[in-house]
Amino acid sequence: MKKFFEQLRPAERRLVIGVGVVLLVVLNWVLVWPHFSDWGNASRRYENARQELKSKQAKLALKAEFEKQMKDYASEGEFVAPEDQAVNFMRTVQSTAATCGFGIENFSRSQMRTNQFFVEQVQNITVHATEDQLVDFLYKLGSGASMIRVRDLTLSPDQARQKLGADIRLVASYQKNPKPASAATETKPATAKAK
Repeated sequence: MKKFFEQLRPAERRLVIGVGVVLLVVLNWVLVWPHFSDWGNASRRYENARQELKSKQAKLALKAEFEKQMKDYASEGEFVAPEDQAVNFMRTVQSTAATCGFGIENFSRSQMRTNQFFVEQVQNITVHATEDQLVDFLYKLGSGASMIRVRDLTLSPDQARQKLGADIRLVASYQKNPKPASAATETKPATAKAK
C-alpha cells in the first residue's frame, strides 16, 4: 500500500487522502453518529427495569397478605349447593320484598356466570312500591349475609304518581364448590396402607 502511495503524484495523493477523509466521514455519519444516543437509551432502560423490579418485589412482599385476604373472601358468605342457588336467590329476594310490604310483579329467568371464586346468579325483577319500601328493600338486600347486590336500577313513577316502578337487575354471588382431591392422590395413600 505504501509503494502504491509513493508512486502517485502530489495532486493524486491529495485526491486519495480527500476521498479517504470523505469516506471516513460518511462511514462515521452512517455507522457511528446514529448510536450516540444508545448509552442514554440503555441507561433509561436500565433505570426503568430497576424501578419495575422494585415495584414487583414490593408486590411479592404482600403475597402472604393477599393470600390471607383470598382465603377470607373465599370463605365469606354461605355455601349453597349449585342446584339450589337459583331457588335460594329468588326465595331471598321474594321474602325480603314481602317483609318490606310489596310483591314482585315480574321476574326474568336467572342467568349464571362464574369467575375464579364465585358463581354469580343474575336476575331481573320489576316491582311497584313506595319510596320507603324500595329503599328498605335495597338496604335489607345489601346488609344481609346473602351477598346480593344491585347492578342496574331504573326508576319511574306510576300513573297515579303514588308509587315508583322499578326495573332492578340483582346479582347474587355464591361460593364455588371446593375442588375434590384428584384420583391420583386418593390412590397413593391406599396403596401405602396396603403395603
